[in-house]
Amino acid sequence: MLEKMALGAHVPARLVCRARLILARERGESNHQIARELRVSPATVRKWCSRFATLRLGGLVDKPRRGAPRLIDDAVVEAVVKWTLAERSNQARNCTSRRLARALGVSQSAVMRIWRDFGLSRSSK
Repeated sequence: MLEKMALGAHVPARLVCRARLILARERGESNHQIARELRVSPATVRKWCSRFATLRLGGLVDKPRRGAPRLIDDAVVEAVVKWTLAERSNQARNCTSRRLARALGVSQSAVMRIWRDFGLSRSSK
């Protein structure tokens, strides 16, 4: 599996690098050689080798980062997208972020962010 990941076909670049790092380590290369070859720091090599040793392939995936929890749940996002698509399929002229925000009890900026994330800008009417 690591060999396939290292080839980079349909795999994010960060995972390709991590797979190559692990394969190089298994070939017996030193941390400094690997770091120089892959243009990462020796600390990065140690981190991913350690995580791979304890968690195997699952250790190569990024852990969730800290930060503020999401305030808008998936149900609200789904409601915004469904409502918007339904209004636009009916070719309604009153598809506004303010109206939708009031109806769902969220802010207008939240509606606008969801539209942007899903490619539902006003110009796509």
